[in-house]
Amino acid sequence: RVTLLELMMVKVSDKNPVSSEEMNVFVRHAGFLADCFQEKCGAVLKLTAAAAAEDEEALVTIRLLDVLCEMTSNSSQLEHLQAFPGLLETAVDTLRLTHLAGKQAVNIFTATHAVTGQEEISHPAVGFKSHLIRLIGNLCYKNKENQDKV
Repeated sequence: RVTLLELMMVKVSDKNPVSSEEMNVFVRHAGFLADCFQEKCGAVLKLTAAAAAEDEEALVTIRLLDVLCEMTSNSSQLEHLQAFPGLLETAVDTLRLTHLAGKQAVNIFTATHAVTGQEEISHPAVGFKSHLIRLIGNLCYKNKENQDKV
């Protein structure tokens, strides 16, 4: 699943023009991906436990968020996802929960707390909060209703 999402990420973020047929496929799949993210977003919080550092569901959720960020960066897919029921609320709630989880344990969600000495940042959840903020910002872009919700 992670590999499939990474392939989707490459195609969605590709700078080459996308045909209208491909765009229709992306829009149809955007709803499914948003549903999956809403359903699985809590799995990332399990990564705060050291034993769960390789949790497959959490890795899938992180990739889902990456793909949603790219999709909402594209104006043709943005409107569909801005109107998607519950996506904005889920992103805001997940951001709150990751912030609280980061305060209660070792904060694996931001790069500033993940670096110790000269070691490289290798935890898959590093940057998760920043991607949530990016998704929330994209969902609120030129959308007064979503801005008022936040």
